[in-house]
Amino acid sequence: MQLRNSARRYGAVSIALHWLVALVVYGMFALGLWMVTLSYYDGWYHQAPELHKSIGVLLMMGLVVRLIWRHVSPPPKALASYSRLTHVAAIGAHITLYALLFAIVISGYLISTADGQAISVFGLFEIPATLTDAGAQADLAGTLHLWLAWSVVILSVLHALAALKHHFIDKDDTLKRMLGKSSPDSGA
Repeated sequence: MQLRNSARRYGAVSIALHWLVALVVYGMFALGLWMVTLSYYDGWYHQAPELHKSIGVLLMMGLVVRLIWRHVSPPPKALASYSRLTHVAAIGAHITLYALLFAIVISGYLISTADGQAISVFGLFEIPATLTDAGAQADLAGTLHLWLAWSVVILSVLHALAALKHHFIDKDDTLKRMLGKSSPDSGA
């Protein structure tokens, strides 16, 4: 499998970035839901948020890399079998997913730095606090973070259902292309 995308299929880098971001996002969603249930006396009460913050910073970096890679190696052309509506919906869903993901990490940053403290990323480096207004900033960003997280999960589930519809009902190569399984001769 080639590293770069071609006109017909995704390359190894795009596929790896897609699935890695998906795993991290769902892992972060589960971690976030779990950590807000912890009591002050739980051993993970302080560790879980630090882990969540560190992974969140790495996710932001991964999203930037993914966008840069998308410009270096553009995605394959839409399948000829797609209707205009399908093509427009796919573009809209991808743009919305990217926007939501960036909004989630930015709101997470605003929650984490509301008290003026930098974010330590696994003790390796720090991301400084820039905007600080402890109470109001943390509350507003926290509410946004929760709603954005639910939004990205719901939209990504719809994205996955659309891929399954293409695979099982339309019988096209949409899902195969993101799994690295379409043949170069398939017209995908």
